[in-house]
Amino acid sequence: MPSPAPSHDSEVSTQRRGVLFMLLSVVCFTSNVLLIRALGSVESVSVWLVSCVRFGVGLVLISAFFWNEWRPLQLVRSRKLIERGLVGGVSVYGYYLTVVELGAGRATFINNTYVVIGGCLAVLLLGERLRALLLVGGLVSLAGLALLTDILATGGGPGRYDLLAVLVAFSSAWVVITIRQLHAAGEHTATIFSAQCAYGLVACLVPAIFTFAQPSWTAWMLMILAAICAGIGQIAMTRAFAVLAVGRGSLLQMLVPLGVACGGVVFFREHFHPAEVVGGLLIVVGTAMPAWRPSPPRETVT
Repeated sequence: MPSPAPSHDSEVSTQRRGVLFMLLSVVCFTSNVLLIRALGSVESVSVWLVSCVRFGVGLVLISAFFWNEWRPLQLVRSRKLIERGLVGGVSVYGYYLTVVELGAGRATFINNTYVVIGGCLAVLLLGERLRALLLVGGLVSLAGLALLTDILATGGGPGRYDLLAVLVAFSSAWVVITIRQLHAAGEHTATIFSAQCAYGLVACLVPAIFTFAQPSWTAWMLMILAAICAGIGQIAMTRAFAVLAVGRGSLLQMLVPLGVACGGVVFFREHFHPAEVVGGLLIVVGTAMPAWRPSPPRETVT
């Protein structure tokens, strides 16, 4: 006999757990960025090395806490896991590179357009519902992010690194779609996340070796702490996408730039300008919009 359909209360509870996992990832990713920023104020460290530490620590977390569920052989057997690993790993380096070349504001704004891109791709590829509140919430949040990052004041016309940032945004959207598909295929969160770590490490290790310069112990500590935060955040986000639609889950990630801006005020003595305050409020409103009406039944991933 087929198993009974989950009750509405059970579905709402599942969605809430997904939101809590996603909010945990927001806190962890925000901490990661602030620690990387602190690292930059201590000394200059190769982006390749920062990426390798992130991926290496991620594999340590998986092997330490999910050794019973982790299926490493799947990383070479599953085409989707290979795709998730290569695209996700290269995207992490691409984002770090665009931050260096374009500045944090411009790179963050372009990269976060993946929220809208991912939602649209999910409708086409996963059959998820196109909810007006999600679409409007994404656009409102992007408008807020434009004010928060002062994107109009960055100057200069589009260049090759802007194009790279757009490609990173599409890659991020594609990774989220792939994560949903892998969950639907029965893959565990640990195996899905480890794909990014394993293939990202392979992609970054050789350049990191050739550009290696011994960092200080303080720099090592900051890199490792940042990598732990990123690893926990990635695990929480991957787990959340097992139950959250792409549009809703991605939209909550828009809180990360707001958290980083607030951290800049608290830890780096920065100040909010009036436009940035308005931008932060728009991000909060945009991310909260999907909660203004009851969530629909969970979408099926095909």
